[in-house]
Amino acid sequence: MILRSIEAFHEKKSQSGCKFRGDAGAFNNEGGFNVGAAILGDQDMGARLAVKSLILDFFFQQAAPGGVRRIAFAAAVGTCALLPSAAWAQGGPGFLFDPPRASVGVRMSYSMPAVGSDLFGFTRERFTIEDRDFRSPQFGGELAVRMTDRVDFVADVAWTRSRRSSEYRDWEDFDGLPIEQETAFERTSLTFGAKYYLGDRGRAVGQFAWIPTRIAPYVGGGVGVMWHDLTQNGDFVDFDTFDVFSDRLRTSGTSAIADARIGADFPVGRRVFLTGEARYHFGSGPTGGDYIGFADTDLSGLTLAFGISLRLPFSGR
Repeated sequence: MILRSIEAFHEKKSQSGCKFRGDAGAFNNEGGFNVGAAILGDQDMGARLAVKSLILDFFFQQAAPGGVRRIAFAAAVGTCALLPSAAWAQGGPGFLFDPPRASVGVRMSYSMPAVGSDLFGFTRERFTIEDRDFRSPQFGGELAVRMTDRVDFVADVAWTRSRRSSEYRDWEDFDGLPIEQETAFERTSLTFGAKYYLGDRGRAVGQFAWIPTRIAPYVGGGVGVMWHDLTQNGDFVDFDTFDVFSDRLRTSGTSAIADARIGADFPVGRRVFLTGEARYHFGSGPTGGDYIGFADTDLSGLTLAFGISLRLPFSGR
């Protein structure tokens, strides 16, 4: 009886020209009735309520009086409660009731600084250090606020530090031992910028659902500040007396930077998405401290990032 009623209801819906959308994560029974799509509009909401009513009516008519009737009623309620859960458990990345207003995420990156200024050239010439030795993992976080359908305002912070042991290329002490030191290059940045998405990040289905696209590419840029610190600690040669002495040499400063970025978001759930991004920083900072006479420290470089973010607020079921 219940299957005939459902099929009759489905046939009536089909004749009226309405179409159920399966990409909202629908549950299909053998009769072909799309229960999970019931949240997508007022008429479909009525369809879901009608199915629940039919199930409850069926159990009341078929069950025996007394305690068995109460057990049947509980089973019917449980069945109805599970209907939307079964529907939404299937389907791709799921949906939200509204487009997300913001997102917060963490990033794991690989920083490849350009190290093009003369201080780095001096270091490479004297010590057994190459450009690749200044590369390092980078850690950061990002807050994005949705401004329009395709534009986000973004604030992010990042920290990275490279550390390399070295020795003089052409000099050793009187015992024939290497003259060793350690070079550390640390940077912390805070930037504010915008991301422009090249296509729609999602689509509205009916009145109550928003489904993210499977890939959302973007371009963007930003400005901010970067604090840097270059430290060399160990043994050094005094080329006036050729004595070897121990010291800690350091320069640090804060400067303005700008960046250009390109990337894409990949939804993996209703609230979670992954991000891949390439970003290039432009900037230089003052060189001072123990390195007087050198040009500004080059802070430019490429960063390749992978991140995971959480959409806010929690508007999905």
